[in-house]
Amino acid sequence: MTIHILNCFSKALPWPPYQRIGAVCLLAETNDGLLLVDTGLGLHDYENPTRMMRDFMKVMHVVRDPEIAVARQLARLGYKPEDVRHIVLTHLHLDHAGGLPDFPQAQVHLLRREYEAWRHPRKILEIAYNKADFAHGPCWQLHQWQGERWYNFDAIRLPGIEPEVWLVPLPGHTSGHCGVALQTETGWIFQCGDAVPVNLQFDFWPVFFYRPTIGPHVPRLKAFAETHPEARLLAGHMGLEFFKEEKTS
Repeated sequence: MTIHILNCFSKALPWPPYQRIGAVCLLAETNDGLLLVDTGLGLHDYENPTRMMRDFMKVMHVVRDPEIAVARQLARLGYKPEDVRHIVLTHLHLDHAGGLPDFPQAQVHLLRREYEAWRHPRKILEIAYNKADFAHGPCWQLHQWQGERWYNFDAIRLPGIEPEVWLVPLPGHTSGHCGVALQTETGWIFQCGDAVPVNLQFDFWPVFFYRPTIGPHVPRLKAFAETHPEARLLAGHMGLEFFKEEKTS
C-alpha cells in the first residue's frame, strides 16, 4: 500500500515551545480506492469560515492558504475527490474533520461513541465540533468494539479493506477518540491522533500535564513504541520540519 503523509493545515502552538506545527493526514491506496485518515481543514474553512473557525484561526495563528487543504493536495497528485472512497477519522474536531465536505461521496468511518459525543457533547473539549463540517450529510459508517484486538489494544478492523485498517479506541481527548493503524509492507503506521503529545514528545511534560487534554494513554503508547519498532507511531500534529523531511526521504 502506498501511503502519503500530508500536512493538511499549519498553525502555531500558543504555549511552550511555541512551535509551528501541521496536521497529519494519511492518504493510502487500498483495494477499494483511496482512503484518508483525517482531513485537516477544508476549503470551506478558508473560503467561508464560521465564527468558530475564525476564532480558532486567530488564536492558533493558522496559515490561511487553501492550497494546504487536502482536496487541493490530492488534485496536485492527480486524484479527483470521487477517488476518495473512505475517510477514517481519529475524532471530529474541526482541525481533523474540516475537509469532509470536499469528499461528499466518501464513506466516513469513526467510532460510534465519537458520533454520539458530537450529537450530545459532555466534555469541555467536545465544544470543538464545527457543525459546518457535517452540514452536507456525510455517509457515516459507525463502528463499535466487538472483542477484536490489534496487538494488545481493543480494536475494530474495517471490513472489506485491504491492506488492513484498524480503529483503535483511545478515549480521553474526546469520548470517542481513536488511533488508526494501517498495515504496510514492512509493518504498520499507527496514527495516534491527539492521544499523544505533539511531535511524540513523550518526555517534554510530565504525564499529569497531558492527561486532562489528551487522555491517559501516553505511558502505554510510549511503551508500545519502544517495544514494537515495526509500528511507526505518528502524532496528530507534528512540527513542520517533520513534513519537510518526509518530502525529501
